[in-house]
Amino acid sequence: MTTFNDSIDKRGFRLAATIFGLWLATVAVAGYVGLLFQLPPLAFPPLVAISIAVPIGLYFTLPDLRRFLRRIGLRAVTAFHVWRVGAALVFFWYGAEGLLPGRFVANAGWGDLLAGVLAGIVVLLPFRRGFYAAAHLFGFLDFILAVGTGATLVLLGVPEMANIAAFPVVLIPLFGVGVSALAHIVAFDLLLRPAALAPKSQPSAAG
Repeated sequence: MTTFNDSIDKRGFRLAATIFGLWLATVAVAGYVGLLFQLPPLAFPPLVAISIAVPIGLYFTLPDLRRFLRRIGLRAVTAFHVWRVGAALVFFWYGAEGLLPGRFVANAGWGDLLAGVLAGIVVLLPFRRGFYAAAHLFGFLDFILAVGTGATLVLLGVPEMANIAAFPVVLIPLFGVGVSALAHIVAFDLLLRPAALAPKSQPSAAG
C-alpha cells in the first residue's frame, strides 16, 4: 500500500527530476549551439546569479521538493560535492591551455579541488556534525570566492573569461554551481534541524 510519505517522495522525485533535467538540458543545448558564447560578456554574471538564486528559491517555496531533498540525507548531499574535483581538473586544463585567466583558475580550481577532497574525507569518517558543518562552510565560501573572482574579471574585461561561456565548461558555472549551492543550503538546513540527523541516516548527531 502506498503511504502518504511514499507519495510525497514520488512527487518530490518527479519534481526534482523535471527541474534539474530541464535546467541541464537547457544549458547544454544553449552551450552546444554557441548561444551562450554569443551573449555579451557582461550578461554572464547575472546568469550565474540566477542559476544560484532560482533553485534555492524553489527549495524554500516548493514543499515537495524540500522534503525530497531533505530525505536524501546529509551524507549523500555532502558526497555529491566530490564532483568538484572533476570541475577543478577542467579549470586546470583550460588554464594550462591559456583559455581561462590564471587568477580565476587559481581561485576556482584549487578551491573546488579542496572542497571536493574535503567532502570525500568527511563522508568516510565517523559522523560528526562539526566536520560536516566545516566542509559545507568551506565549500560555500569557495563558491563566493570563485563566483566573485569570475564576475570581477568579466567586469574588468579580461578577454579569456569569455571562454567560460563555451561548451562544455559552461555547464560548470550555469548548472554545477547552482546545484552545488543548493546542496550546501540543504546541508545547512539539515544541520540546523537535529531531528533530521536521526540514526536512520547517520550513526549519531554528536560532535
